Amino acid sequence: KLFVQEGRKVFREVCPAVAEQITGQLAELNIAPDALKRIWLHQANRNMNDLIARKVLGREPSDQESPTILDEYANTSSAGSIIAFKKHNEDFAPGDLGVLSSFGAGYSIGSIVLKRI
Repeated sequence: KLFVQEGRKVFREVCPAVAEQITGQLAELNIAPDALKRIWLHQANRNMNDLIARKVLGREPSDQESPTILDEYANTSSAGSIIAFKKHNEDFAPGDLGVLSSFGAGYSIGSIVLKRI
């Protein structure tokens, strides 16, 4: 049988799940979402990233807060968040906080909170 992904269903289920995972992790660390300088997300879909960042930050994210590399690299699978991090971290100063998050196959989600020292 051929694997068929239901894109709209995945979008509706994954976006809230990723946002909840990130906000839960921030809450456990006593970090307010507005303390984040940047969120580097898995680069599957611009609309998905915008929605997740909006749910985490509680407002519309700027392009600097939630950078996208899709226009240059397209969907690079699990490497997308790492590529976004590599290309968009040069302005981080000591003490700045960010979240790097990847998600994908099997609805797996993994995030790490980063602090520049």
